[in-house]
Amino acid sequence: MFFKSLLRKKPLEALIHNKSNSIHLKQTLGATDLVFLGIGAIVGTGIFILPGTIAALYSGPAIVISFIIAAVVCALAALCYSEFSSSVPVAGSAYTYGYVIFGEFIAWLLGWALLLEYGLAVASVASGWSSYFKTLLSGFNLHIPDAISGAFNPAAGTYVNIPAIAIVAIIAYLLTRGVRESTRVNAFMVILKISVILLFILVGMFYVKPTNWEPFMPFGFSGVLNGAALVFFAYLGFDAVSSAAEEVKNPQKNMPIGIIGSLLVCTILYIAVSIVLTGIVSYQELNVADPVAFALQVINQNWIAGIVSLGAVVGMITVILVMLYGGTRLIYAMGRDGLLPKSMAEIDEKTSTPIKSTWTYAVIVMFFAGFVPLQRLAELVNMGTLFAFMMVSIGIIFLRRNKSIGSGGFKTPLYPVLPILSFLMCLFLITRLSMATWIACGVWFLLGLILYFTFGRRNSTLNK
Repeated sequence: MFFKSLLRKKPLEALIHNKSNSIHLKQTLGATDLVFLGIGAIVGTGIFILPGTIAALYSGPAIVISFIIAAVVCALAALCYSEFSSSVPVAGSAYTYGYVIFGEFIAWLLGWALLLEYGLAVASVASGWSSYFKTLLSGFNLHIPDAISGAFNPAAGTYVNIPAIAIVAIIAYLLTRGVRESTRVNAFMVILKISVILLFILVGMFYVKPTNWEPFMPFGFSGVLNGAALVFFAYLGFDAVSSAAEEVKNPQKNMPIGIIGSLLVCTILYIAVSIVLTGIVSYQELNVADPVAFALQVINQNWIAGIVSLGAVVGMITVILVMLYGGTRLIYAMGRDGLLPKSMAEIDEKTSTPIKSTWTYAVIVMFFAGFVPLQRLAELVNMGTLFAFMMVSIGIIFLRRNKSIGSGGFKTPLYPVLPILSFLMCLFLITRLSMATWIACGVWFLLGLILYFTFGRRNSTLNK
């Protein structure tokens, strides 16, 4: 009876019923809207900060290969996500898919992993946003003291990152007031970010020195693989597109286009930026908080560096908004299912938003944004994400065997080879993460297990 309760599944009909009774946007999004939404969620810290840090510490100029390896893994997972979002067009992403395919216990683990992904993704982007915000203010001769603008590191004279905490608090407040990104605003932000990135590429390509690409692989191929496990973080966001499934017109057709299309565009941008960045400045000098702006300052293009900083500051805000929104709605969904306190699913009558779940999640995220270094945040995010990708990938096999779910919509090609390959590649990248990351994530999942067995399992709505 105990093990049977762990494997109890939520019928798709029940999810559809929940969907009809929960707060959601109308089905107004098309394929183009989804591509812009995906790019808006993906393009942030991954392109403005990580290429410099990873090149300096792990991959060198071969970070281009790291990005390609990570993109291949993401592409395989994206195909699996596309089939799930097409077959189960309900909010909740991997958490919901797990509830339908694997049962409650695996769904809980996936939801717990996604909370780690979304929360620390917001914290890390907020940390990166803080660095570019400082650079932008310095252009106006305004300076924030180092002691209150960096993660806790007394040796370096930094204790708390106040700007990072502030931006998360501001976005959380906007979410509680019922603010939602319209597709027009999101598209404008995406166009702005892409324009800034293209400006850097077009200007920087004239200052590239091929000698900076030597040695191309200073840390060996092992360093390239380690770099791939970390730059994997740069692609986070395409899976958040699947959370919009309820709001999409013709999800069977448009969801795959949105997920795969946004991933393709971002991969091209990442590779181009990495080539130009490591060509302008030696990889050994790129371990800075704002490498793109730093590279432009090295070639005396300070006015363009200011534009890039402005674009990064504005662009990262949309990433924080989308990811924080996804995390708070995931807590709302888990509270609605009884796996978290019902108060997390309470909706404010005036604003029609889950205020309690939003602030609970935001306060936790603010702690990590204010005190934990960016690199450590990126590694922790990758662990949670790779676990979710693994389960979604292997879940395709179980999805195909579930006759209660319609067979229409997008199908992952080369079944079952591709889903299994996706599973194995995600598993391989997990093994490249540091032992400290394994230990930290182990503690996180241990807390999740304690919470599930002491509260979630007993209060699940499936008990009724």
